[in-house]
Amino acid sequence: MNSYFISFEGPDGSGKSTVLEQVVAQITPLLKTQYLVTREPGGSIIAEKIRQLILDPTNEKMGAKTEALLYAAARSQHMSETVIPALKAGKVIFSDRFVDSSLAYQGAGRDLGIDAVKQINNFATSGIEPNLTLFLDVKPEVGLARIERARAGQEDRLEQEKLAFHQKVYEGYLEINRKHPERIAIVDGDRPGNRVVEDCVNIIKKRIPKDLLKD
Repeated sequence: MNSYFISFEGPDGSGKSTVLEQVVAQITPLLKTQYLVTREPGGSIIAEKIRQLILDPTNEKMGAKTEALLYAAARSQHMSETVIPALKAGKVIFSDRFVDSSLAYQGAGRDLGIDAVKQINNFATSGIEPNLTLFLDVKPEVGLARIERARAGQEDRLEQEKLAFHQKVYEGYLEINRKHPERIAIVDGDRPGNRVVEDCVNIIKKRIPKDLLKD
């Protein structure tokens, strides 16, 4: 039985993690095979420790290249310890963020260049990509306003960046989406959550191989 790899992407405040949780709750009862829910940065003990380092607001002097390399290092560990074994076991994988996040945040947001960041992540992932990416399209000012309402004063290091940074990240995502229409499905995230979840579920049902679904 074939594996299937689904990533969820979106700007900060897009509701991606909440949507993923609800989509998994609706999709997994329909699956014939086992599944894995994971996240980046993180998804393994070592990668979770790197996540803490990256997102710690006190690490304000972290350089852009350091940040990009730490994300790639966490991703490499995540791949070897979690994702690749799940792929080999024929599982359906749901990941909260993957390489597209690095391309948008460090490649575009930090001005390192999407192609340059792609190179180090190709090395980290051995070129493995998701079969399907669901991008929750929310304008940065909307996402940041959501974060402000939800946890003002508790934002992580990247969430604390100014609007101009998040606008560059968003533009980076749009560029990535244009380059990979066969993989990336764009979902309007500026709507009630149940409608966003419904769209994501329907897209997965249409795209996932039928032999992974119950009759």
